[in-house]
Amino acid sequence: MSDTSTGNGKVVVNRSMSLDGFIAGPGHAMDWIFDFVAPDEFPEIAAATGAMLIGRRTYEVANRMEADKPGSTDYPFSGPVFVLTHRPPELPDPAVTFLTGDIGEAVAAARSAAGGKDLEILGADVAGQCLRRGLVDEILVYVLPVLLGDGIRFSSPDLARTDLEPVSSTRSGVVTILRFRVRK
Repeated sequence: MSDTSTGNGKVVVNRSMSLDGFIAGPGHAMDWIFDFVAPDEFPEIAAATGAMLIGRRTYEVANRMEADKPGSTDYPFSGPVFVLTHRPPELPDPAVTFLTGDIGEAVAAARSAAGGKDLEILGADVAGQCLRRGLVDEILVYVLPVLLGDGIRFSSPDLARTDLEPVSSTRSGVVTILRFRVRK
């Protein structure tokens, strides 16, 4: 298991979730999250993050949200962002590094760039791939007081049982924050 005290950050799946288990609404909508949580509401988590590895769909949804409402996705994070994709864009984004190929290699590259801090994993598909391969150290979940009824579930049905150890449970305003260690 990795440990931040040794300068070897953890791989952390970080996501907001509705009470009925959805991390995105119909059409991959994620704007509902900001009805409950400001992007900069948890600066200590952003400060512990050295790099992000996200999926292409999450990247595109975040770009649409930012275009529709500038500043809406401003997360106080300054490290490198990696996007795992089968099809890099024709016009590259200088703010991100697009990776193709094996999830293990992508995690290794992003983790190396994290500079001893945590690697934050965003996106249902990327998180599922990481969990299936045993690459995740912790899961951080912001449970929001809403029932969406439909959308993208927290985990896909093909994910095998994964035992977790509760680390903490805190409340900030209307948000319940749960942190779990993945038992390996």
